[in-house]
Amino acid sequence: MFTADHLLYFLEVSRHGRLNEAAKALGVDHTTVGRRITSLEKSVGQRLFDRTPAGWRLTEAGRRLVGYAESVESTLIAAFEDQTSSVGSLSGSVRIAAPDGFGAFVLTPNLTTLRRKHPDLDVELVTATEHKTLNTREFDVAITLEQPSPRFVVYRKLATYSLFLYATEEYLQTHPRILTSDDLREHTLIWYVGALLDVAPLRILDSFLTDGRAQIQTNNITGHWLAARSGLGIAPLPSYIGEPDDTLVRVAGEQFSIDRTYWVAVPRELAGLARVKAVDELLRAVVADAPHLRSDG
Repeated sequence: MFTADHLLYFLEVSRHGRLNEAAKALGVDHTTVGRRITSLEKSVGQRLFDRTPAGWRLTEAGRRLVGYAESVESTLIAAFEDQTSSVGSLSGSVRIAAPDGFGAFVLTPNLTTLRRKHPDLDVELVTATEHKTLNTREFDVAITLEQPSPRFVVYRKLATYSLFLYATEEYLQTHPRILTSDDLREHTLIWYVGALLDVAPLRILDSFLTDGRAQIQTNNITGHWLAARSGLGIAPLPSYIGEPDDTLVRVAGEQFSIDRTYWVAVPRELAGLARVKAVDELLRAVVADAPHLRSDG
């Protein structure tokens, strides 16, 4: 029998591509997922997935079914939200995924606004700068440095920001002058761990210095900031981190500058939810008020 429950199983397999991962997301055994998919395929009279060694891939019939299944899922989620939230206030939880810099330095200080308006809404903020953020889809709202694929999410540009090189005044006074990019070879550079950096927009050292290499590497931007302000070396930092810090100065003014864009992505089935709209409203307000972010939305 064709049921809404079958469609939810179908969606998880289409998103994860493997029965084990879909089963984990659903909280059931993988054999249960397999039986539900087989039953659904018998009901519709078509094969919805091609079973391959690399995973389960949607057939053309499966791709056509995705949109309908997401509409059913969205309706069920919205109905649950409507019945469990008080008038004028939201409850439950919302998970936000964000790059470490934006999450820690921009979003976290502004969560008080969301908290005051919706005191019964729990906020889960997951900060990480890695490619798999969008692939796992384990979020309600994601801020990302990579333009999302429209296959499973709706998205928009959030803001553009600039990265400059920063160091302490003491560090610059006790090390060789920096007039050209080649002068950076005489300095300690601070950046992400190269072997772990899988986000293309952050592979930027070559933009400052051909064949550039960071002598101090750490996997989060808070580490870059703390290393620079301790006088350890020079770090590329978003201006929203570097400019408000009186212990740091911009190296060579505007000479070393790179612009990057933040995007907001929401799973299609969640786009109409009140808690998602509340987060999006907050993000728009935060960007509008931030002196070192330029709104693109």
